[in-house]
Amino acid sequence: MTLIHIKAGSFDFESRLEQEAAPKICELFLNLLPYEQRIIHVRWSGEACWIPLGDTDFGLGFENATSYPAPGQFVLYPGGFSETELLLAYGRVRFAGKMGQRAGNHFLTIGKGQDNLLAFGTKVLWEGAHDILFERLE
Repeated sequence: MTLIHIKAGSFDFESRLEQEAAPKICELFLNLLPYEQRIIHVRWSGEACWIPLGDTDFGLGFENATSYPAPGQFVLYPGGFSETELLLAYGRVRFAGKMGQRAGNHFLTIGKGQDNLLAFGTKVLWEGAHDILFERLE
């Protein structure tokens, strides 16, 4: 099992890659590490935060796709009808965009620190964008 440390604002999380269910996306993500971005609150999906990636094309399709990620699950929307993005559910989510419901690929799940997800999501909602850093735990 491959573990990833996530530093999101003032919060720390430990997550695991879903390598059996989403091997291609996990391999791609590992090659991006360490990965640093800004995360903002979603517009349409509910209790979630996202990292907009614009026209980034990772050359991936759908793998382990869901429209209803559970709290602590990250999904990658590979682009198509809307921009490429990473989404983190911190509460109830129905993944959607301008054109309605869509699915993203669940590839990463937070284990340690889940009890801080609501506080993190609420902080992003009310205070705006936060830095986020993903690093592989050795």
